[in-house]
Amino acid sequence: MNNQFDDIRPYYDSEIPAAMQNIVNSNFFGLLCTYVYPGRNPEDVRNMMLSFRTIRDFQLEVMRCVNEQVIRRSITDFTYSGVEQLDPDKHYLFVSNHRDIMLDACLLQYILYKNGHETTEITFGANLMSSPLVIDIGKANKMFRVERGGNMKDFYKSSLHLSDYIRYVLTQKGQSLWIAQRNGRTKDGLDRTDQGIVKMFCMSCSEDKIRALSELNIVPVSVSYEWESCDVLKALELYESRSQRYVKKPGEDLNSILTGIAQPKGRVHFTFCPQVTVDELRQFDHLTNNEYHRAVAQLLDRRICSAYRLTPNNFIAHDLRYGQQRYTDRYTPAERQAFLNHMEKLNDFDIQEPDILRDIFLGIYANPVVSAGQ
Repeated sequence: MNNQFDDIRPYYDSEIPAAMQNIVNSNFFGLLCTYVYPGRNPEDVRNMMLSFRTIRDFQLEVMRCVNEQVIRRSITDFTYSGVEQLDPDKHYLFVSNHRDIMLDACLLQYILYKNGHETTEITFGANLMSSPLVIDIGKANKMFRVERGGNMKDFYKSSLHLSDYIRYVLTQKGQSLWIAQRNGRTKDGLDRTDQGIVKMFCMSCSEDKIRALSELNIVPVSVSYEWESCDVLKALELYESRSQRYVKKPGEDLNSILTGIAQPKGRVHFTFCPQVTVDELRQFDHLTNNEYHRAVAQLLDRRICSAYRLTPNNFIAHDLRYGQQRYTDRYTPAERQAFLNHMEKLNDFDIQEPDILRDIFLGIYANPVVSAGQ
């Protein structure tokens, strides 16, 4: 047992019984029961959870049901492709675009489970660890803590620690791992990999930049939502951020998590893109470290953006934003009207410049069309 990472790691199996005790004694346990197990006696759920002894018990009996409820209640068509290329005996670093705080990683676990693969460990921003209940649920679900912010010295130390942990999980612990392509969700519809993430991957093997990435078995994942998670909230945040640094309000992250779970998402698709190969990385061997990190980030972007599953909403927003009828063959009048009706939610807010808010909102849906090179 490696104690080096006790400050950030998920729970061990031995810690699951205590975590379950905390969860069932929480004031929110009844609410959780109502959503995850509608119609089931809460006392039966309580006894079931108190019987858990492993992370697998919790994921199979609770998180599986959470995903099934999300799919049943808020997704009209849940599809995925490329999972057949994965080797069940290999461990992968899944790097995905990030549209929803919880569901991007959560639904990915469900796909892996349904296709006979082990679930992954999951990055979990320290800012989201807002309560003991969230910590217990997260760490019982293979989530590990990622520090954000701080001064340069602290940021470097936490980045190196995270890099060491990621390599340890993949090469020694024998687990796969999910991480977003950037810190925080994509708010403007432009899925771009932060080259700092690639730099962080390399920190734990600084003597060999090719091996630093090749031994991580990086698989880009493209997540597409027909109706963007928290689209109105994202537009409002971008609107307020134009003139000053945006400061999150108390409980805002929790509100985004709950909104993302409950909001209708329409069609949702996950694409497991081709793994980044050693030969691809060697093409960048002549570059400086900074250029190398940028080139790999751009490679991930090309995979993710080209695999993004565009829907009529994306083409409608592009036509509306640019005053065109370029994509009218990609949607019906009824679909266009449904999008306009949805956009009327922006009128509920007292905004000085509603046209700017509208343009920001349209950009969330239109930008993936641009990124895909359509």
